[in-house]
Amino acid sequence: MSDNEDEAFHALLRGLRVPHAGELPVFDPATAPDAPLPLFRRWLREAAETAEPGPHTMTLATVGADRRPSQRTVMLHDADERGWHFGTHRTSRKGRELAENPYASLAFHWMRAGRQVRVSGRAVEAGPEESAADLRGRSPAALAAALAGSGRQSEVLGSYDELLRAFDAAHERAERDPDATAPTWTLYVLEADEVEFYQEEARRRHVRLRYRRAPDERGGWRRELLWP
Repeated sequence: MSDNEDEAFHALLRGLRVPHAGELPVFDPATAPDAPLPLFRRWLREAAETAEPGPHTMTLATVGADRRPSQRTVMLHDADERGWHFGTHRTSRKGRELAENPYASLAFHWMRAGRQVRVSGRAVEAGPEESAADLRGRSPAALAAALAGSGRQSEVLGSYDELLRAFDAAHERAERDPDATAPTWTLYVLEADEVEFYQEEARRRHVRLRYRRAPDERGGWRRELLWP
């Protein structure tokens, strides 16, 4: 690329601004609950109520035996006392990496409110019955995608026509049998040992509140403020 193209690209980046939805919310960490789950649920609900696009989408980071991290965007299926739930094929890259190293992290970014949540811990398989129930609860299109990708997700694709044929067959099967199962589909539960909440502030005095698992403390968690 030419120097002019580089300069134009750098100027573009410097000129970009984060599109907040009006005034940023105020987060007083002194009022935060003893455990992270109630606060997470409240922030996600508020993100949904303020029309944040895809508030349940999150970045999942895993590391396999080769110690090289990989990331992708997935959907949150639930968050309860057990942990944060998501689904994928256990034969996919992320599934294989979780088998090699079960520790993973999740990241949520709700741009309109200037909020982020990071969750880290050990991801465990929920079991075949819960995994099948999770798949049954998805939309027909999502079921078809899971059927088409069963055992093949992340594998090299020979041609786009091959993908179209597989999806056509999967859609037909999903319509014929809404309770169809994909043998490799797996529900995972990330059992958090650390959860961090990040609230932007207009003058860059951002608030970072970290919860760390501490069984001997009230609520089972230790709360700590971090420098932004």
